[in-house]
Amino acid sequence: MKTSFNKFLYIGFILVGLFQAFFSKDYMQAASSFAIGLIFDPFDQEQKWNDRPTWQKAVLFVHLAVAAAFFGYAIGWNDK
Repeated sequence: MKTSFNKFLYIGFILVGLFQAFFSKDYMQAASSFAIGLIFDPFDQEQKWNDRPTWQKAVLFVHLAVAAAFFGYAIGWNDK
C-alpha cells in the first residue's frame, strides 16, 4: 500500500485545528486549519467523486461540517 504525503498533511492540519480549538480557544484559526486540511484529500485523488465509496464522501462532508461549525462559532457565539 502506497502512503501518500497528503495523508500526513491532512492529519497534521486536523491535529493543528483541534489544538487551536480546544487548547488555544482560537476557533477562527481552527476553522481555517480544518478548511486547509480539506485541500489534502487523504483518499485516492485519481478516483472520480461519483466512483468513491459512500464512507469516504461522508468523512469529507463531516470534515467540512466541522470546519463550518468552528467558523460559525467564531463568528456568532465567540463575539466579544
